[in-house]
Amino acid sequence: MAFINWNDSLKVNVDAIDIQHQKLVDIVNNLFDAMSEGKGNDVLNDVFNGLLNYTVEHFATEEKLMEQHNYPKAEFHKVEHSDLTRQAKELYEKFKSGQATISVPTLNFLRSWLNNHILSSDKQFGEFLNSVGVK
Repeated sequence: MAFINWNDSLKVNVDAIDIQHQKLVDIVNNLFDAMSEGKGNDVLNDVFNGLLNYTVEHFATEEKLMEQHNYPKAEFHKVEHSDLTRQAKELYEKFKSGQATISVPTLNFLRSWLNNHILSSDKQFGEFLNSVGVK
C-alpha cells in the first residue's frame, strides 16, 4: 500500500511538472517502504539523499519555467521552495548525525508538505502556465 497515492487531483496539467511530482511521490513511497521493512540506515540514507537531490532538481525546473513565463507569484513560490529545502536538509543532517531517525512524523511532514504545496501553489502555477499555452 502506498504512503501517498498519486491521483488526478495532484496533477497540475503541465507534463514536465506532473512527471516530476510523480517521481517525488514515488521516492517518498520508497522511503516509507524502506522504513516499514526495517531496512538499515544505509538504505534509508540513500533514499533520503535521493529525495533531497531530486527535490532540488524539480524546484530548479519549476523556477526556470517561472522565469521563462514571468510568473507573477514567483518570489512567493521560490520562498516556499527554499523553506522546504532548508527543512529537509536539516532533517537529513540530523538523520546522518544520529540525532534523528526516519519516522512516521518525518514521513507525515513530507507527505503533508508535498500535498499542500502541490494542491495550492503548484496548482496555481499550473493554471498560469496553461493560460500561457504550456501543457
